[in-house]
Amino acid sequence: MRKLRAGASLGFAFALLVAGAPLAAFEGRGGPARAAAGVPSDWERRQAEREFREAAVALPPYFREEDLVEFAVAPTTRFRFYVDRGSLSVGEDGVVRYTLVARSPQGAQNVTYEGIRCRAGMHRVYALGQPDRNWKPVTLDWQPTDRLWVRVLRREYFCPMGLPVHDVAEALDALRRGGHPERQRTEGR
Repeated sequence: MRKLRAGASLGFAFALLVAGAPLAAFEGRGGPARAAAGVPSDWERRQAEREFREAAVALPPYFREEDLVEFAVAPTTRFRFYVDRGSLSVGEDGVVRYTLVARSPQGAQNVTYEGIRCRAGMHRVYALGQPDRNWKPVTLDWQPTDRLWVRVLRREYFCPMGLPVHDVAEALDALRRGGHPERQRTEGR
């Protein structure tokens, strides 16, 4: 067995420390935990932003009650959340667009037409539903998916593994099942 000089072992320890520094910095920003949660890194967001070209967006017809599909958000929320199956689309630009209906236990409701950019982890509201069942277009920028219901739609239904579903049928199937099968498979690992 070869003996290491005292200086050599100190150099080896320094090399390990330096090599581990980027990993520690990565961990400090949420690294693997952030990636496991499907949250893109800042670099991934900037890259997706550079490459993104949004398609023209046309507002869908206002929702019909019989077209609403309920989805679970969290056991602690008292609101009920629905997606209008007739408004659901997967664009050539990779944006999953849908009408969201959120209802309080007292019956008040918020209606929005929204989109999720799966790869970038971004969300946008295109229009607000009005009491006369018409849309009021809004000009809002893309925002991080920080609202609970948007995070759930992104992670559990429309963006398995951070990628958009292939088509409307796949999105509707995920809503019917209570989650996308690919998302459920990755959680079991």
